[in-house]
Amino acid sequence: MSRHQKRVTVPVSWPIARKTHVWVAKTSPGPHSSADSMPLVIVIRDLLKLVDNAREAKRILYEGKVLVDGKAQTDYKLPIGIFDVITLPLLDKQYRMLKDEKGMFYLSLLESGVARKLARVENKTIINGKKLQLNLSDGSNKLAEGEFKVGDSLVLSIPEKNIEERIEFKVGNLAMVIGGKHTGQTGKIKEIIKVKSSQSNRVIISGDKEFETIEEYVYMIGIDQPVIKLGAVR
Repeated sequence: MSRHQKRVTVPVSWPIARKTHVWVAKTSPGPHSSADSMPLVIVIRDLLKLVDNAREAKRILYEGKVLVDGKAQTDYKLPIGIFDVITLPLLDKQYRMLKDEKGMFYLSLLESGVARKLARVENKTIINGKKLQLNLSDGSNKLAEGEFKVGDSLVLSIPEKNIEERIEFKVGNLAMVIGGKHTGQTGKIKEIIKVKSSQSNRVIISGDKEFETIEEYVYMIGIDQPVIKLGAVR
């Protein structure tokens, strides 16, 4: 299997030039799919512009100068996806990966201090001892007690990933769309339409204007106000 891919084949969500070079690194297997993430090396070089080339990016990773969700990472192909937190301890800066309304990844600069992250409950399983395990969108699993359902978002501490808050997937709560033609738009859920077929459930969201999307694209971000900061680095 190739370790690289041609630049012209990368997802449209990657904010990189596609005709400057032939090849570009591709993501390794990890917490996000290749279609919904980008390699850490590209985040460091092309989004943060900390280095000029991949060799320099690998060096600062090996030196432990870049944290992802609070932990030092050395895999330059690690997939970085929506709501992941990138920390640069030496610069005292933190960023959150988001998508804009064109579907492009960007980094939102966070205030100094303790950062938290969002993760969506993708499914639930019962393990030995009849304990509830939540399988989350960032690839992690959490044992939990209480009422949780698929589609809920969890506010997690970093790096421990303890559950600090739950945002229910329900009418009236605030959501962000992370896929499709309404990517990056936010609004309150007006209606959840259950579909009795193999097709996805539909969700009607009311924001600046009312629109409809599928359930898989809806990510809960708050009740009345976002629990995370939104906005691009300029």
